[in-house]
Amino acid sequence: MRKISDIYNVSRETFSKLEVYHSSLLEWQNKFNLVSKNSLDDAWNRHFVDSIQLVEYIPDDAKSLIDMGSGAGFPGMVLAILLNERTPYLKVTLVESITKKTLYLNHVKETASVKVEIINGRVEQIKNRKFDVVTSRAMTSLIDLLDYAYPFLNKKGGCVFPKGKSWNEEVNIAKNKWNFNFEVFDSKTSEEGKIILIHNLVLRGTK
Repeated sequence: MRKISDIYNVSRETFSKLEVYHSSLLEWQNKFNLVSKNSLDDAWNRHFVDSIQLVEYIPDDAKSLIDMGSGAGFPGMVLAILLNERTPYLKVTLVESITKKTLYLNHVKETASVKVEIINGRVEQIKNRKFDVVTSRAMTSLIDLLDYAYPFLNKKGGCVFPKGKSWNEEVNIAKNKWNFNFEVFDSKTSEEGKIILIHNLVLRGTK
């Protein structure tokens, strides 16, 4: 099991919340199919540590973050737990369309005492909300992620998306529809994984 301190330093209180979260995932997986069964034995690294590494890419001055298609809460719930400590003024919103998964997210919110907003619904149904940061993990292709993210972004807002080995192809496809600036960083938990930061997102053909 990889240590969180290899990725990010957390307080004992925050670590305890992550442990409560981890234990609940193992328990609720027996009721609902929350994550891939193949990843469950290594859930700490595959889901928790993998999400924790994104914290360093969340700007300190960000005041709002939306995690699209949160599933079992990765990375959104993990980010909420860590950011509650680092930047308590930042409001985190999780959006998940599957009711049983939002039941689980609310359970984690209560048992781990996490300050977070949880919405049971589809991201495209949410209107008139703007955020400084948009995140999503393993939801869909980059071009589709940008379609979902664009209405949520403040003018200076940005996206933080973990991606796999096909990230470069996904960027090139997305460039056919969108203009944007991006940075790419190596994942600390996967040899093939990357973390893509996207800013100045504009639909091609518009100013």
